[in-house]
Amino acid sequence: QVQLVESGGGLVRPGGSLRLSCVASRSIFSINAMGWYRQAPGKERELVATITSGGSINYADSVKGRFTLSRDSAKTTVYLQMNSLKPEDAAVYYCNAHVLAGSILSTYWGQGTQVTVSS
Repeated sequence: QVQLVESGGGLVRPGGSLRLSCVASRSIFSINAMGWYRQAPGKERELVATITSGGSINYADSVKGRFTLSRDSAKTTVYLQMNSLKPEDAAVYYCNAHVLAGSILSTYWGQGTQVTVSS
């Protein structure tokens, strides 16, 4: 089991920045992959950025160059630094973790944090 707790969402103007945090209940190095997804009203949940336990990072094309995913192993935390925010970035952002135990892949989600981009 992995519990994920997100924080850092809020209201920001276009062009502004926010940093999201996701704290895992166990070492992130015991988690095969962690990352962020988002879901806007009326849309499907989509990948934003993920990082594997080996440190490989993948970004959605829509956020490349603006968002940065990082991790702090000492605090079992991953961060999503979001710069140059656009109205289309507004969504509920969910932290995600995948844990592979043998042949069983388990997926965990945080409760979500709202990001609103508006002037």
